[in-house]
Amino acid sequence: MGMGRRSIITDKVTRSAGPVHRSSDAAGPSSPAPEFAAGSPAELSGGSPVELSADPIMTNTQNHMPPPYSSPSDTSLDPQARSHMPKGPQFYPGLPILDYRQYSPPMFELSADTTTISSKASYLSENGKALATLLRSLATVPPKPQVLIQGNRGRKIDFSIKLNLMNLLVPDDHQNRLDYLRCVGRDEMALRGGSEPGLKPDFGVDNGLEAWCDRFVKDTTSIKTFTLERVVANLDTNWLEGQIRSLVAATDYKGQVTVQFPVTHAKVVIQNPDKHNKFLTSVTALFSSKSKYEVVKAVWPFATGRNGELGRRCLVQTEKTWWEEWRDPIKYAIATKRQGWVTNEDKLECIMESKGKGVSLIDWGPEF
Repeated sequence: MGMGRRSIITDKVTRSAGPVHRSSDAAGPSSPAPEFAAGSPAELSGGSPVELSADPIMTNTQNHMPPPYSSPSDTSLDPQARSHMPKGPQFYPGLPILDYRQYSPPMFELSADTTTISSKASYLSENGKALATLLRSLATVPPKPQVLIQGNRGRKIDFSIKLNLMNLLVPDDHQNRLDYLRCVGRDEMALRGGSEPGLKPDFGVDNGLEAWCDRFVKDTTSIKTFTLERVVANLDTNWLEGQIRSLVAATDYKGQVTVQFPVTHAKVVIQNPDKHNKFLTSVTALFSSKSKYEVVKAVWPFATGRNGELGRRCLVQTEKTWWEEWRDPIKYAIATKRQGWVTNEDKLECIMESKGKGVSLIDWGPEF
C-alpha cells in the first residue's frame, strides 16, 4: 500500500515537470523532462517529501527560455508586427470606428490650426488616377465639428469651453452611414481651374472626380492647387446656439457671449511641387497666375434632412437629445469658469454626482 502511494506521487511529480509546449516547439523537439532521483526533497501538499536530483533542475533553470508571449510592450517597435498591422477602420473604445490613419497620410503636413493637411508630392500632380484614388480614401473619414462657447468682459475671458461633435456623424453600424463624395454642379459657382469662380467646365455631380483630377494634372499653370473639403450637413446649429445662449443668460452673465461651430480636419490640399526654392516660389506667386480647383466635397450628414422636415432621421441622435445629455455638463463648466474641453468625464460626473443640476445664478465677480 505504501509502495503504491509512493508510485502515484512520483508519477504526479514527473508529469508536473514535463515539457512546456511553446510556439517554438514546432521547429524541433522540446527539451527532455528532468528525471527525479534521490538527492533533494520536494514537498507535495498532503504527501511525503520526495527526493529530487539537484543537477537536472539547475540545468533546466539555466536553459530556461522566455514564455511564448514575450514581445516588445510597444508593437510599433516590432518590425514584424508593424508590417502586419490591419488595414481599414480601427476600434478604440469610446471613439467612432474609423481609419484614423487617413488624417495623417504619408507626405502630408497638418496646419497649425489643424484645419488642413497639405502635400506637394509630385506624383499627385502628375498622375490623375493616383490623385483620385487618394481623395476617395481621404473622404472616408469625417471632419471634426466642434462647439466653442466663450464669455468675456473686455479683455477678461471668463470661460471658454469646447465640445466635440464628430461622433454624431458616425453611427455604430457602418451600413447606416450616409456620407458621400460629390463634385460641383453645373449651376454652382466654384473655382474650376482659374483664379476666379466660374461655371465652366462641368463634368457632372457624381462622376466627375476622375475628370477633374485629369484636368488638374494636365494644367500647365506654374502654381496649381486641388482641394477636397469635408463638410457637415443638416446639423441645426442655429437651434443649438439658441439653447446655449439661453442657458448662459440664466446664470446672470452680463458679458459678451460667443457661440461658434468651428470645423477642424476639414480640408485636403494638393499643390504642385516647388520647381525652385521656396523663396523664389513665393516671389513668383506674386506675379504669376494661380490655378485653383475647389470642386470636390466629402459630405457628412448629421441627418437625412433639415430639422423639422417630415421623415427626418438622425444618424446617432437628434439635436434635442444631444442637448439634454450635455446641458448640465456645459452649465457646470461655465459655472466653474472652465478654459478647455468638456468631455464624457464631465457627463459622467453630472450623472453620478448631479453636478450642474443645482447651478443657477453665479457670482461673476467685478465687471473688469
